[in-house]
Amino acid sequence: MQLAEFRVSIAPFRCIKFQDAGATVGLTPADVIGDADITFSCVSDPQVAKDMIFGNCGVLPEINKAKGFVEMTGIDPETSQDICEAILSRGGRYLEAMIQGSKSDADEGKLICLTAGDHTLYTECESVFNAIAEKSIYLGDVGAASKMNLILHSVKAVTVAGLAEGMALADRASIPQQSLLDILALTSLRCPLLAEKGRAMMMGDFQTHQALKHIQKDLNLALNWSDVLQQPCPVTASVNEVFKHAKRLGYSDHDTSAFFKACLAD
Repeated sequence: MQLAEFRVSIAPFRCIKFQDAGATVGLTPADVIGDADITFSCVSDPQVAKDMIFGNCGVLPEINKAKGFVEMTGIDPETSQDICEAILSRGGRYLEAMIQGSKSDADEGKLICLTAGDHTLYTECESVFNAIAEKSIYLGDVGAASKMNLILHSVKAVTVAGLAEGMALADRASIPQQSLLDILALTSLRCPLLAEKGRAMMMGDFQTHQALKHIQKDLNLALNWSDVLQQPCPVTASVNEVFKHAKRLGYSDHDTSAFFKACLAD
């Protein structure tokens, strides 16, 4: 919605609200590419991102030297490189732009945009990034942003998992969870993430700010990438298993703070 308000021409796939706000509508991804010099794509996962490029009525046939493509889906470096090579083979320009932040961050204008790829395309898109994010950062060659994004999501997931275990242990030991949060706020561990998620766990309010299933997807991507690098990530792997357990308990669409329920489950 913020893009429409900034009078940026956008053509989303599921677009009723955006259409009402004045966005242009394309019937297929190829139609969107044909009507725009620069296209931003943000879909559910890496496979869907690839389908948008290579699938029936995908964007690739419409790409030419006058077109720029910005991939904003949370994807792994290999997928980003595949998409980049396809776009470049048609003469187009490619930029990956990974969004860091939650729904509440978006509402407060505190998102961070991590970008990598064609620098001239990044420069041309800065006004768009300024419309949706507090800060945009250019990191270099394609893959740099997707790698940084996976690392940050892994750190966030491990942090939330540690808090959830602590809150569950306090609950089991009949220690007031508010006391735990109050003391955390006095230590070097204090941060907005722990404060927000801790309150949600204590109140049992798992209203979605960042869906648990999306974080688990990124954990899985990070672990697959770490396998390629032969870099052990045992803590991330353990946390990922508990996130999967939380999904099996029915918390996929709940906030990441619902990880706490998986820690309580017998």
